[in-house]
Amino acid sequence: MNISIVTVGKLKEKYLKAGIAEYAKRLGAYAKIAEVEVADEKAPEQLSEADMEIVKKKEGERILAKIPQDAYVIALAIDGKMKTSEQLAKDMESLMTYGRSKVVFVIGGSLGLHDEVLKRADEKLSFSKMTFPHQLMKLILLEQVYRAFRIMKGEPYHK
Repeated sequence: MNISIVTVGKLKEKYLKAGIAEYAKRLGAYAKIAEVEVADEKAPEQLSEADMEIVKKKEGERILAKIPQDAYVIALAIDGKMKTSEQLAKDMESLMTYGRSKVVFVIGGSLGLHDEVLKRADEKLSFSKMTFPHQLMKLILLEQVYRAFRIMKGEPYHK
């Protein structure tokens, strides 16, 4: 399986980089992993609704340019479906079984994802009703994808 994680913004924090590198390395035994970062749109702290829409649209265009036409897209969104680790494993296994070998997870920037990205998504996934920094979500996502492969293979994992 080929898994891409498309994120907005450049990761700066060393502790997050270390965790992400560790899980990407572990995942290498199960799948080909690609990490794709698109530039975040520079914007002042205080934005009008119209300005927020412009920022999300520009970031969304960059995201969509990185998604292959034949990819199955999972957008991380607060209003997405919540799953257990076991459900994620089952769903990923089902994707592999039915020939969906390219899976792209999308993590938006601090303002979230533009509607065009959400429309392109085959599903929306939520990890919580809480809001997390998008850079931390990349680490959490990689850990859960790694856990999903461990579950699929019947290998031990921590509950």
